[in-house]
Amino acid sequence: MIDLHTHTTFSDGTDSPTELINKAMAAGISVIGLTDHDSTSGWQEAVNALRPGISLVPGAEISCQTEDGISVHILGLLFDENDTALAKTMAQTRENRHGRMEKIIARINQAGIDITMADVLEQLSDGATLGRPHLADALVKKGVVSSRDEAFTQMLHNKSKYYVSHYSPTPEDAIKLIKSAGGVSVIAHPMASHRGRTISLETFGSLIRAGLDGIEVDHRDHSPDEKTQLIQLAREYNLVMTGASDYHGNGKLNLLGEYNTHPDQWERLEDRADKRRVIAG
Repeated sequence: MIDLHTHTTFSDGTDSPTELINKAMAAGISVIGLTDHDSTSGWQEAVNALRPGISLVPGAEISCQTEDGISVHILGLLFDENDTALAKTMAQTRENRHGRMEKIIARINQAGIDITMADVLEQLSDGATLGRPHLADALVKKGVVSSRDEAFTQMLHNKSKYYVSHYSPTPEDAIKLIKSAGGVSVIAHPMASHRGRTISLETFGSLIRAGLDGIEVDHRDHSPDEKTQLIQLAREYNLVMTGASDYHGNGKLNLLGEYNTHPDQWERLEDRADKRRVIAG
């Protein structure tokens, strides 16, 4: 079983990289992608936790935004972690998240809800990428909402009056950076409309021209009709089709391995990287 999209405490997951690897092994996963938001900080711990029978695909989920303000996430896999241009872009995105969080908190305070930056940072593991899920956890702890899901449904979704965008590269730039770093790029959950506005099928053209390698087709946030459209698109443009859990531990309902990538598709994707970077246990 191949699951190419997961998160740990180094972004907004609730499992450490070690716990992720152990749970993946127990679930029968043989190839696991670690894709924390805009961060490679969890890679080394995950490598140290590997055992025979499981291999790690090092990666990151790059936060992007189109020119007209639509949020897009690009999975970068198998890239050189020492590539300075990509590392600099991810660092800039992480740093900007703090200013964005302060603005969101200010809007929530204006609505009469008592929450502080300190409350949010208490939910953050050392070295983790700050994100709205940490604010959600702080709101749960304060008793404002009962769960992360409730926090996002009521307050933190992209259409909320509290929403604030943050610096991030365009998806085209992210794809080019990943490619320049020797890796491969897959657009994550491109038609998950409940997360906010989604890009149109026509917009895919600019991503493909930038070098997009694959589409995450099988994801719990895609309807059967959306999957059909994505399959047709992938076949038309010879893109790799992946499936993944987008696992966040207790932070989401997603289960490890609930969607996975066919070995033939994974082989095609790995072949597009400039060198072998999968780490075997």
